[in-house]
Amino acid sequence: MPQDVPPVVVHGAREDVFAWIEDGARERIRAGLVRKLSPRPVAGGSLDLASNDYLGLTRHPEVTAAAADAAGRWGAGATGSRLVTGSTELHAELERELAAFCGFESALVFSSGYAANLAAVTALSVRGGLLVSDAGNHASIVDGCRLSRAETTVVPHADPEAVRKTLGARPGRAPAVLVTDSVFSVDGDAAPLHAHAQACREEGAALLVDDAHGLGVLGEGGRGALHAAGLAGAPDVVATVTLSKSLGSQGGAVLGPARVIDHLVNTARTFIFDTGLAPAAAGAALAALTLLRREPHRATRAREVARELHGGLTGAGLTAARPDAAVVSVQAPSAATALRWAADCREADLWVGCFRPPSVPDGVSRIRLTARADLTEREIERALATLIRTAPAGANSLD
Repeated sequence: MPQDVPPVVVHGAREDVFAWIEDGARERIRAGLVRKLSPRPVAGGSLDLASNDYLGLTRHPEVTAAAADAAGRWGAGATGSRLVTGSTELHAELERELAAFCGFESALVFSSGYAANLAAVTALSVRGGLLVSDAGNHASIVDGCRLSRAETTVVPHADPEAVRKTLGARPGRAPAVLVTDSVFSVDGDAAPLHAHAQACREEGAALLVDDAHGLGVLGEGGRGALHAAGLAGAPDVVATVTLSKSLGSQGGAVLGPARVIDHLVNTARTFIFDTGLAPAAAGAALAALTLLRREPHRATRAREVARELHGGLTGAGLTAARPDAAVVSVQAPSAATALRWAADCREADLWVGCFRPPSVPDGVSRIRLTARADLTEREIERALATLIRTAPAGANSLD
């Protein structure tokens, strides 16, 4: 060992090697950005507008029974990576059903939506190529871009002309991919998929869309934003979805041409080196997908509830973004007031999301509501009354 490198002393260390953590903690306290874990109740009188259970399926008896049956048959865990022992008949059936429902040739299931996005972004980019990423994209896409071998250019939010110019300026028509959310999780606005696809085709680029907030809510019977846009199944389009929102389970998937899915099986590190999705989650998602096929009105109802919430909030003078799917975002004057607003709602047995920097790309803190297809009119009225009554001073004068 070099003489100028002191040995590590476990007990009685001369320096606090994690002192920098305390500096960061103090700064978060000062800015009102401290995050804490809050266990949710098993059930009861609380009204949940914080989860992503858009269709109200996570507690549906058919879904929970399917999860229990899968665990009893296949075991509590996947036991290994998908390429070793982690694939079951359930995984294969779920992949076939997802692809058919959403209108794609093939599908590949991952342990989470985050892992699916990392896989798609990194495996579909090449050294010397270009990734074009919307400024409002989810953190999993951002991290995928950071891990990729391609150059990444972040373009202004939902701006097809900026996409076209960026793609057109790349040297030598290098391989390029535009990656965007279909519905953005902060404000609930939808990407201009038609215009994006046109720009990609004019400039010879692929389109990769994270449809986490579109599946189960948009398109015919909830088939997703790409199905609604007429882009599902196109040879130059790939989608990622999550099983943890509308399908009430856990996990994620990539949908696209069969050759793209085969490429991911052989190159995507979050597929090759990760333990497969638990059988219970695969069984639950498959049962939820079957329910959605049988009850397509759930997708329509989720959008209706979102519009009702938006109308009630804006009618009371609050600043709420118009929902394109099932996310309703309400601006707050500051991070501290957003946190207090969410806490006041919880004390009134209403659970809402609280989005603060760095989760919000524009730095504006928000209360985020997620509409659910199973909410009754009385529950919607109760939620609106609570939100309006607990709104902080200044929340109705943000425009």
